[in-house]
Amino acid sequence: MLSDNGHGSNAGRVAIVTGAGQGIGRAHALAFAADDAAVVVNDYAEDAAAAVVDEITASGGRAVASVGDVADWDAGAAMVATALDEFGGLDILVNNAGFVRDRMLVAMSEDEWDAVVRVHLKGHFVGLRHAAAYWRAESKAGSTRQARVINTSSGAGLFGSVGQGNYSAAKAGIAELTVQAAAELGAYGVTVNAIAPSARTQMTLGAGEAMAAQMAAPDDGSFDAMDPANISALVVWLGSVESSNVTGRVFEIEGGKITVVDGWQRAASIDKGARWEPAELTTVVDDLLAKTPAPVPVYGAR
Repeated sequence: MLSDNGHGSNAGRVAIVTGAGQGIGRAHALAFAADDAAVVVNDYAEDAAAAVVDEITASGGRAVASVGDVADWDAGAAMVATALDEFGGLDILVNNAGFVRDRMLVAMSEDEWDAVVRVHLKGHFVGLRHAAAYWRAESKAGSTRQARVINTSSGAGLFGSVGQGNYSAAKAGIAELTVQAAAELGAYGVTVNAIAPSARTQMTLGAGEAMAAQMAAPDDGSFDAMDPANISALVVWLGSVESSNVTGRVFEIEGGKITVVDGWQRAASIDKGARWEPAELTTVVDDLLAKTPAPVPVYGAR
């Protein structure tokens, strides 16, 4: 995405990408580097982070690794500190790291619930909290940055997905965290948006043969709609100064299709002006639901 001066639109900007050792996160890190941003490549796996850093620097870009657990408070602080120490600032945070532990709710263990919610939802909050503290301090010192946060929700978080109750709940929380953070951080020059991507990753390839086949690259050389690199153009644009008027929004993206998801809007309503009696509500609720659009079906529901 070249600007008028021939440089990338993120030239001179500094981005952190979490979970950037593989898949969509790796694609984001490479795309930001190609757009002339300096990149902090975060991953839990040291070898994976180092490999992406080497890939970027071999192409003439600037990158360093920050190895750590995104949901660990001190690791999150260290990740932001790496950006400040190595590149002199921070402009963009892409919260991408995550994993799945799929199981029906009735069979899910406490550990499976806690682990997924911790990495996805708390992991988003930790990086956001430490980055926001820096941006607030910069703003109060008179050096407001055009800062950007791009969170990663999912279709499961927006509409539900059978067998992924922990993941769906965490991703729903991320969508709301996006709206909340956009409202709270705008005064400091920060925009906050989220994507809900569909792409081929280790998570999807590990979800069974049917999913792997659905996500596979086409044999005929036609457009590979599930290539994770398809997601990154929107993320790079959301990270740039050109996106300054967009905040608190969630975008579904798959292949070449981008959809604005506008959730939890009020639908039909009625006000009696007094307390309802339970016996009245069968007819009232039936009427309200008849006037309200049907919800998007839950993925996998029968």
